[in-house]
Amino acid sequence: MDALKPPGPSEDHDERNDIKEQKGSLGHSTLALVDGQPEEDDPWDLPELKDTGVPWSALDTKGKVLRVLVSVAKLAVLLGLLYMFICSLDILSSAFQLVGGKAAGDIFQDNAVLSNPLAGLVIGVLVTLLVQSSSTSSSIVVSMVSSGLLTVQLAVPIIMGTNIGTSVTNTLVAMTQAGDRSVFRRAFAGATVHDFFNWLSVLVLLPLEVATGYLYVVTKLIIDSFQIQSGEAPDLLNVITDPLTESIIKLDKTVLSEIATGDPAARNKSLIKRWCETYTNMSTVNVTVPGPENCTSPSLCWTDGNFTSTLKNISETYNIKKCDHLFVDVNLSDLAVGLILLALSLLVLCSCLLLIVKLLNSMLKGQVAMIIKKILNTDFPFPFGWVTGYIAILVGAGMTFIVQSSSVFTSAITPLVGIGVISIQRAYPLSLGSNIGTTTTAILAAMASPGDTLGNALQIALVHFLFNISGIILWYPIPFTRFPIRLAKGLGNITASYRWFAGVYIIFCFFLLPLFVFSLSLAGWQVLVGVACPLVVLLIIIIIINVLQKRKPGCLPAVLRSWDFLPLWAHSLEPWDKVVGVITANCCCCCKCCNVEESKGQGNKERHIEAYDNPAMCADKEVENDFKIDLNSQTVTKF
Repeated sequence: MDALKPPGPSEDHDERNDIKEQKGSLGHSTLALVDGQPEEDDPWDLPELKDTGVPWSALDTKGKVLRVLVSVAKLAVLLGLLYMFICSLDILSSAFQLVGGKAAGDIFQDNAVLSNPLAGLVIGVLVTLLVQSSSTSSSIVVSMVSSGLLTVQLAVPIIMGTNIGTSVTNTLVAMTQAGDRSVFRRAFAGATVHDFFNWLSVLVLLPLEVATGYLYVVTKLIIDSFQIQSGEAPDLLNVITDPLTESIIKLDKTVLSEIATGDPAARNKSLIKRWCETYTNMSTVNVTVPGPENCTSPSLCWTDGNFTSTLKNISETYNIKKCDHLFVDVNLSDLAVGLILLALSLLVLCSCLLLIVKLLNSMLKGQVAMIIKKILNTDFPFPFGWVTGYIAILVGAGMTFIVQSSSVFTSAITPLVGIGVISIQRAYPLSLGSNIGTTTTAILAAMASPGDTLGNALQIALVHFLFNISGIILWYPIPFTRFPIRLAKGLGNITASYRWFAGVYIIFCFFLLPLFVFSLSLAGWQVLVGVACPLVVLLIIIIIINVLQKRKPGCLPAVLRSWDFLPLWAHSLEPWDKVVGVITANCCCCCKCCNVEESKGQGNKERHIEAYDNPAMCADKEVENDFKIDLNSQTVTKF
């Protein structure tokens, strides 16, 4: 019997055979995520980007001029693609706000749930996933604090959650590089090192904040110690991107804040901004109220028989000038416009990313690649090597401050990690710097707030800043504590062998787990503690046993020195991979991807060909039974 595979040579099939031994070691042990490097040959060594073209010295004058012109043209195209990439991320954020923005505002309204710190954390994650912008979710929190619906103490866990939610973008970007296993290994690890930093920081700092109020107390002291006045927040990159993005869609973000603060009229408002220039006229009018207790003040209250009158300030808004974006006059709901923009922005985003990767691969070759890799990945000479990482943090913070989005910066370096220009050891401090850069932008934006909301807005921005600084102190200065790198490498090794696991990771960590915790929070803290505590204790025990199995197996009973006493599906991804293989094989059958064995008789051969041409025949039992799983060889085979 022959292995079932698509017709013709398949690079992916060859790669699966090449790493079969690695898959076996990974599949039968949960230590891969802890160890990070299960292979003898380090798969994280940066590849050599060889120059296959004619050397510069061998070119004549015409050839040299032509090469310079081509290089300049490629650089111009690269800058154009980066511009479109950044704009598509902005449009993507607007699309998510149109699709789920009002739901995000509704989530913030339940103060009983927000009083639970763990629920507040999950709400921060979910809302940031819905609006795809940590700055938008932070601005909603500022509005709620300023209106008195939320205290700063309750807002701290929500801010931590926004830090986690914003890291999903570059993880999704890494999925576009799943075509090549080695590239995907590096790209996915380079993206998830940001995820692991955020999750580990929350695991330590959230209990610390609940127990001591550390972030709230320190930021409160800073606010009280300095006389801070309102100022102007810089636009920087928005000056370049806004003309394009605002010509496509422009949102009225005050609607989300109004929904979160409980304004019933805001629910009927559209997030799409129709009028860009308005005039509000304030006037004092005499109005009739039910009784004296409804008067604005005792001195402005008159009673005439059964009628009570008072003076009130009435505001009337006059529309002056319409906006000029594409959807200003479109008679569609916010959801419909959001879905249209979501599809288009994802298409542009993925297309730009693929083109950027291909363009970088063609540009970063030979001597140029050697110079760039040397500059980015080489440490300073001894004894100043430790300074290099902190300079990378400053570079990441500066670049994020310029582009004003951590998602944009980390999404831009993810392809560079994938193709081997930036090592994961250098991508880690760059990602940490991006966390700092996005909080400095938030601090400047908070300083542009009006006087009545300045203190609350600035304190929340400082909480975000201090949270990231504290995380860096925990997980960077001492090399031993850089657990995010090891965890990201372990996950990268697993996803290189089982690429479908990357999707499982994203769905579980950013959707199912937050929704599960949020559901328990709605049931009350007693249910949350009763369900979560046993699960956390079980997870800690499993981690301890894994470490002991690797380091000191003699300390464990014989039965616990491996997980072989459990069913294979409970401690290995291999059975699940076979299930995915069967599903893929059946899909290939229906998509005309199955091979026809030459050894079969002509009648049987024609029957298989007919099955490929007629997908309905895949339901026929005789054809279906031709596809089995050989449990001994652990491959999908055709008898």
